[in-house]
Amino acid sequence: METTIRRKQTSFRLRTDLLEEMKNAAKKENRTLNNYLESLLLNYFYSEPNEVTKAAIEEAMSGHNRNKVYTNIDEMFDDILNEE
Repeated sequence: METTIRRKQTSFRLRTDLLEEMKNAAKKENRTLNNYLESLLLNYFYSEPNEVTKAAIEEAMSGHNRNKVYTNIDEMFDDILNEE
């Protein structure tokens, strides 16, 4: 059984500001840029949301929001504080 993960060197052209942001993010997590980007890509391509999350995404995308939408923070807090 092969346990070695094969990798192939490649290159990308990125905006310099984006590259610096990625380097900073990797440094904050004490990781190499390669490791940081590889984990982001793996999470993006291989993470599958559960059924509850899928249903919530579908509801949000449908535009049918059964919850009250607030445009005023004071109104929202009034409703929260006056809930029965």
